[in-house]
Amino acid sequence: MAGINIYADDGDTRLSSANHGVVERAIFAGGCFWCMEAPFEKLDGVVQVVSGYTGGDEINPTYQQVSAGETSHLEAIEVTYNPELIQYSTLLDTYWRQIDPTDGGGSFVDRGSHYRSAIFYLGPEQKKQALKSRAELDGSGRYQQPIVTEIIEAKTFYLAEEYHQDYYKNNPLRYKYYRYGSGRDQYLDKVWGSDSEVVESSEEVIPSKEQLRERLTPIQYRVTQEEGTERAFDNEYWDNKEEGIYVDIVSGEPLFSSTDKYDSGTGWPSFIRPIDDGVVVEREDKKLFSTRTEIRSKKANSHLGHVFSDGPEPTGLRYCMNSASLRFVPKDRLVEAGYKKYINLFVTR
Repeated sequence: MAGINIYADDGDTRLSSANHGVVERAIFAGGCFWCMEAPFEKLDGVVQVVSGYTGGDEINPTYQQVSAGETSHLEAIEVTYNPELIQYSTLLDTYWRQIDPTDGGGSFVDRGSHYRSAIFYLGPEQKKQALKSRAELDGSGRYQQPIVTEIIEAKTFYLAEEYHQDYYKNNPLRYKYYRYGSGRDQYLDKVWGSDSEVVESSEEVIPSKEQLRERLTPIQYRVTQEEGTERAFDNEYWDNKEEGIYVDIVSGEPLFSSTDKYDSGTGWPSFIRPIDDGVVVEREDKKLFSTRTEIRSKKANSHLGHVFSDGPEPTGLRYCMNSASLRFVPKDRLVEAGYKKYINLFVTR
C-alpha cells in the first residue's frame, strides 16, 4: 500500500457518506506515527486513524525515503472523525498532549525535519482553531521555551505502507519498547502529569435553527423543533427489524437500540428503554387536554416522542418515538460511524 494517494486536498474537511452522513478529517504530525495513532483511536467519535506522509512535494514517497530525510514530507497521521460526536478542538487538545511542541529539530529520539511537529489545516475554520489553540498553550506558562509547532495548509496525504498501520496493535511488545525508549512517555508525564487525559468541552456543537431548516427535511424539522408528530404506519422506522442503534437526527447522540425495540402495534418505533441512562430527558406535556411525559434528547434538546407505562416487561415502559427524530445506524456500520462502544450489544446476537 506504499504511496497510495488517498486525498488530494481540496480545502474541505468534510467527506460525504451514504452510510452515516458526514465525517471530517484532520492531519497531525508529531514524530513517529506509530506513537500518534493510539491516543486518537481511543476517542469516542473517531472513525479511524491512519499513518502516512504529507507536507512535501514528492509524489508517492516511501518510508525508506521519508525516514532517511530524502523528501520534504513529514511522518503524520490522518484522523477521520464524526463531528456530531467529537469536536476538532478536542482533537487539538489531544494532539498537544502527545508531543514536545518546543522541539524544532525532531521529536524525542527521532531527529530531523521529517519528524518535527505540525498541524496541517484543511480549511479556514481548522486554521483559526489551530492558531487559537497554539496561542493559548503558548501563553499558559506550561513551557519554558517558545512553541515552534507549525500550522500549515494541508497538502496531499499519502498512506504509509501496510506494516505501519496499527503498529501498536500488531506489534505491542516492540511498540512499547520503542515508545518507552524514545523518552516520549517520560516527557509527557513530566509536562502534563494529571492533566494528561483530555476533558472534552461541555459546549455542544448544535446547529442553529436556520442551519437546521436547510439541513433537515420539513417533517424532521417540524417534529424535532416544533414538537410535531408524524403519521402512524407511515414513517421510516416503525417496522424496521434490522439490528443497530438509533441516534438523534440533529446531534448524532445515541438514543435507542434495536435490542430494546418491539412491535407495539401503534405504528411508531417503540422501545422499552433508552440505550444508556441519562441520554433522554423527560418533560411534562399538557397538550391535547391531557398530561403526558414528553421525551427529548439531552444534548440537542430534540423532541423525540413520549413515554407511556403500557410497555412490556422488564421495564413496563413504551418509548414511542418519531422516526423523523431518528437516524438508524446498522450494526455493521457502527465502527466507521463512530459508535464502536455499542458493538457489544450485538456480539451474541
